[in-house]
Amino acid sequence: MPLIRQLGLQDYAPVWRQMQAFTQNRNATSADELWVVEHHPVYTLGLNGKPEHLLNIGAIPVVNTDRGGQVTYHAPGQAVVYTLLDIKRLQINIRELVSLLENAMISSLASYGIMAVARADAPGVYVDGQKIGSIGLRIKNNCSYHGLSLNNNMDLSPFSGINPCGYSDLKVTQLSALGVTISTTQLASSVITAITTALRQ
Repeated sequence: MPLIRQLGLQDYAPVWRQMQAFTQNRNATSADELWVVEHHPVYTLGLNGKPEHLLNIGAIPVVNTDRGGQVTYHAPGQAVVYTLLDIKRLQINIRELVSLLENAMISSLASYGIMAVARADAPGVYVDGQKIGSIGLRIKNNCSYHGLSLNNNMDLSPFSGINPCGYSDLKVTQLSALGVTISTTQLASSVITAITTALRQ
């Protein structure tokens, strides 16, 4: 089973560099790891990210990162789980990993009475058409890094400064807006449990 690392509140860029280094230096016997973190406010632009999706970013920094996908926003109150997994050893492909992470968020939300769904046309998790969870991954040497983010209790207004995930009319939501009050640590723990359960199957 993966090692779980609790990183607390961190700037985005150093953690990203640590993920890159971990993936670069691991070998066939390296244990998989799941990193739980919250980030200081930051926009991240994926490899396919188009600058025109940055609309009104103000003083919030933008990091051009090496995950898939477009632009998203991270801030305290959002549960982030980075999945540093040897997918060849686990015998899953990238699409199966995306589905696994979507289903982990969906089952975690269901445990709090929130009905969420995945969409075939846009990776992530949605509640009544509003995005609550995002996924962005990179595969290198048959190993994944980056992962998922799930909105819990954060200031959502900076999402209006971008086209989230490249969609101009996409609205976002979070657990606190849906009447659920839990700590972000508790939410992350629920998602981790769902991920590790799925990986055992």
